[in-house]
Amino acid sequence: MNYCLVTDFTLYPKPMLALVAPGQGAQVPGFLTPWLEVPRARELLTWWSAVAGVDLIHLGTTADASEIKDTANAQPVLVSAGLLGALSLFPHPSDAFGKVGVVAGHSVGEFTAAAGARAITAESAMVLVRERGRAMAAASERFATGMSAILGGEREQVLASIAANNLVAANENGAGQIVAAGLLTDLKTLEANPPEGARVRPLAVAGAFHTSYMESARERLATLAQSVSVRDPRTKVLSNADGTVVHSGREILNRMVNQISAPVRWDLCMNTFAELGVTAVIEVPPAGTLTGLIKRALPGVETLALKSPEDIPAAMEIIARHGFPSELSDQPTWRMIVAPFSGSFTHHGVEVGHEIRAGKSVGMITNRRESIELVADHDGTLIEFMVEDGDPVSPGQPIARLHPLGQGAH
Repeated sequence: MNYCLVTDFTLYPKPMLALVAPGQGAQVPGFLTPWLEVPRARELLTWWSAVAGVDLIHLGTTADASEIKDTANAQPVLVSAGLLGALSLFPHPSDAFGKVGVVAGHSVGEFTAAAGARAITAESAMVLVRERGRAMAAASERFATGMSAILGGEREQVLASIAANNLVAANENGAGQIVAAGLLTDLKTLEANPPEGARVRPLAVAGAFHTSYMESARERLATLAQSVSVRDPRTKVLSNADGTVVHSGREILNRMVNQISAPVRWDLCMNTFAELGVTAVIEVPPAGTLTGLIKRALPGVETLALKSPEDIPAAMEIIARHGFPSELSDQPTWRMIVAPFSGSFTHHGVEVGHEIRAGKSVGMITNRRESIELVADHDGTLIEFMVEDGDPVSPGQPIARLHPLGQGAH
């Protein structure tokens, strides 16, 4: 936990603010209506509608429950609402990085969080969730599947009951909530015979998300993600896979893609909030689901659900008390391999995303007098090449960028 020094030289825990974004199922008819009064809201939603290929204003204001339940509609409108809420607090996005210590999203909310942390652009997020929603909707049509929340009961007994009914624990949300996913017939069997001390509630989603039923959607998004530009985030970003802080923009995107067919561990994200020393959480719209979980799991943490513009003053007051710059790490989040002298670069076939061990060559610099292998001084994941095969290079010019292994990225 981080500490700050006050004028009487007493150490107190340093405040830390988290921003969280909800996932599918949080939307309700008309939830975006009050947000249209926020400056630039209609302009931004119109632009993002063009990018996403759906009418976000209609979906968030006049669409009925069945229309916004449709996965292809729900995911873009959720991410647009979250980004709009974040911009209502930080009209100049760079201001957020001096206030927000960590961000996290639940399921599709990870795309909201990644865009907010500048790992991907808002436009990239909207295109990706459009295709994610379409692909997941198509995958859902192949089988009659769904999801049900199991509330209460002992964790091990709940997990055993889920497995016994041929279902998957698709979300472990903490605070006594686990979501089962699979065939509707198996979900009905589970509902009729719930685990001891638990009750089962069907969720308003169209398929068995975060299970192998979504593998075709994962493959579709993995293909698209290869062409998406990424940057390392400007604040800590937690992964749904295991609750860890991820420093590499490319890894954030890869993890979000893989999460389509893998379970969400929101319980582990909340554990990380506790370990980091988070003192306050603001949930962007459509807010309420995640703050409810956090209140039960982390009772000492102040929470605010940003449900409408009327909540902005209270949110700004929390930001004033809990907002401090993010401390990504005391260690570097990347290392450079640079050219030792002028020459031309020759690629050795190492690919972006590969783990590179210390002493491993990533290429060669050659001129008329000499040549030298470019080797990594430290273990790391290759994030990007700064030059292409055959390019001329100068002394000290960056050739490749590595993210160190073993520093919270994995």
